[in-house]
Amino acid sequence: MIEVIDLKRNFKSGDTTVHAVNGISFSVPDGQFASIVGQSGSGKSTLLTLLGALDKPTSGSIVVDGQDVTKMHDHKLIGYRGRKIGFVFQNYNLVPNLTALENVMLPMEFAHMPRARRKARAAELLEQVGLSADQQDRKPGKLSGGQQQRVAIARALANKPKLILADEPTGNLDSKTGKMIFDLLHDLAKTENTTIITVTHDLSISGKTDVTFTLHDGALVKT
Repeated sequence: MIEVIDLKRNFKSGDTTVHAVNGISFSVPDGQFASIVGQSGSGKSTLLTLLGALDKPTSGSIVVDGQDVTKMHDHKLIGYRGRKIGFVFQNYNLVPNLTALENVMLPMEFAHMPRARRKARAAELLEQVGLSADQQDRKPGKLSGGQQQRVAIARALANKPKLILADEPTGNLDSKTGKMIFDLLHDLAKTENTTIITVTHDLSISGKTDVTFTLHDGALVKT
C-alpha cells in the first residue's frame, strides 16, 4: 500500500514560489491500479517523481509498505528504488544491445540474484506478459512498440516491487495496443498484488482504472 500525506513540492521561479504539488493526500492499496490525470503543468510529473523517490518533497510524507520514503537518507534510497519500485516509461528505456530476456534480467543482476534464478524469472515474466520464446531472444529493435513496452513492464516486475510507476506508458502506442497494455497492467496489479500508479493523458483509459486522481494547479480536485 502507498499512502501520501499532505505532500508539497515548491520551486522558486525568480521572486515567485511555484506550488507544483500543493498539499496532496491519498492512498492506494496493494493490488490496485490507479491513474493520475490533469492538464499539462498540473503537477502530474512532479508527483510521479516524488513517488519514485527521484526527488524530495518540501514537506509531507510518502509511506510505501510501511516505510516513510521521505525520511530515508540518499544511500538507502538507492536500495529502496531497486527493491520496492518498478518504473515503466513512455519511451521504453530498454538497453538496445541486450535481448528482451537480458533486459529483464538486468535489475535482478543489480540485486545480486544468481544467474539461473534471474534467467528463469525473466522468462516467466516475459511469458506472463505475452512474449514467446523466440521474441524473448530478440533485441528491442526487432520488436514492435507494444512488445517493447511488454518487456519494460516485465523488467519493472523483476524484483517483485511493491509499487510500479508508469509515466505515459501508452503514449507512443496506437489506441488498440495502448488498451492492451492498460489491460495488462490492470491484470498484473491483481496477480502480482502490486500497487500500480500511472500518469496518462488518455481519459478514456484512465476511467477504467480502479481509482483516478485528477490534479489541477498541483492540488487534488477529484478522486
